[in-house]
Amino acid sequence: MADRVHPMPQPSSSSPPRRPDRQADADAAAAPTETTPLRKSFRRPLAPPPGTYIVQVPKDLILRVPPPDRARRYRKLVARPTRRRRLRRACCFSCAAILLLILLAAAFVGAVYLIFQPRAPSFSVASISIRGLDNLTLSSSSTLSPELDAGVRADNGANKQVGIDYRGGSEVAVSYSGVRLASGDWPAFYQAPRNVTVFPAALRGQGVSFTEEQRKQLAAEQAAGAVPLTVEARVPVRLRFGKVLWTWTVDVKASCDVTVDRLAGNAAAANRGCRVRVKPLWWWWW
Repeated sequence: MADRVHPMPQPSSSSPPRRPDRQADADAAAAPTETTPLRKSFRRPLAPPPGTYIVQVPKDLILRVPPPDRARRYRKLVARPTRRRRLRRACCFSCAAILLLILLAAAFVGAVYLIFQPRAPSFSVASISIRGLDNLTLSSSSTLSPELDAGVRADNGANKQVGIDYRGGSEVAVSYSGVRLASGDWPAFYQAPRNVTVFPAALRGQGVSFTEEQRKQLAAEQAAGAVPLTVEARVPVRLRFGKVLWTWTVDVKASCDVTVDRLAGNAAAANRGCRVRVKPLWWWWW
């Protein structure tokens, strides 16, 4: 078989020495071409068994779309941060609104206090008439029915622009050494600023009894002309600031210590001080 004849390239000073013709043919035959695939050094994968299909899905689609059985869980996981953010925003907004309302209420109360400067009224017993307590010689098993007519003095002179509205449903009681003698109602009326009012209070008691020791002590104090009594009152009131502004109804509790010289007829009352308490308005009253 005759040898092939190849055209000889032009000699060049920089080109390497030419190989023999047979060597060149072997290299050309071994070089891969477009139609000759490269030989792989590893084995080809095994073909899938019959009835099996291989579906190739893009990687980005696998990461974004969950399987159908986990789609609901995926939606919950995605929606949970959004719900938390909404709940957190709603809580922050509610707290800010409540804090703003508290600050506005405190500023309003402070402004009203500075403008009107309310003061608690003072109370005292101007006069008192006692019946049914003069017979202390009876046995301790007997009961008494005392009657007291007291003149109560309410002084609102410390308030220049604040009126007091005494409402119904009040109660006044007189007691001695922890034993209630009589009780009655506080009349309902409006007391204007810088006003002093003396009103009557009819107090009635029934089934009052003393121990033998209390009877002896009461008789000794009556002989000395100094019988201590305690007058307690609970009155619902409203305050009027100026001519328009009214407060809500609150309970005013007053406790006064009074000493009388006798337990029959018109007695002379000596006031030893009163205490007034209003819990909802404690910063205004003292």
